[in-house]
Amino acid sequence: MSIENLNIGVGITGSYCTFQAMIELLKELKEKGANIIPIMSYNAYENDTRFGTANDYISKVEEICNHKVLNSIVEVEPIGPKKLLDILLVLPCTGNTISKIANAISDTPVTCGVKSQLRNQKPVLLAISTNDALSGNAQNIGKLLNTKNIYFVPFGQDDPINKPTSIIYIKDKVIESIESAIQNKQLQPIIC
Repeated sequence: MSIENLNIGVGITGSYCTFQAMIELLKELKEKGANIIPIMSYNAYENDTRFGTANDYISKVEEICNHKVLNSIVEVEPIGPKKLLDILLVLPCTGNTISKIANAISDTPVTCGVKSQLRNQKPVLLAISTNDALSGNAQNIGKLLNTKNIYFVPFGQDDPINKPTSIIYIKDKVIESIESAIQNKQLQPIIC
């Protein structure tokens, strides 16, 4: 399976420490011939952090994807009725976004995009990056593991001694996870 010519939505949420890795993954997706439609949560689109300014990241994302960042519910809503995407990758997927998806809350551009994609019974791939995956969000991750058309990039603990409840996706597994989810399969093992 190739990702060439796939229409891949990339929902970017506020795990700012992973933004540089996200930029590198966008470049790799583009080099492999994917058509990328970027979507940013309100927080990702608006907040400057110690990792960089929102405007710098927006510029980089738009340049790589050759597409304007969708940053409102109104801009994202057509994903469902127009069937714009083959897959929606949420990269990075924060604990806040996990909890909203698990509880059918679609009050951000990214979560609305997820709802629109699921409406079409198309795959949504989550690349988790959150400090509360093995605490407050464990039940939400468990719920999503049992949700039709939701898939996960394999993940593991990023710093088990200093951050024992933190989980991050395995960067080297993103492309393979897309290829698998497009075929309605969860890449295994999920926990690395």
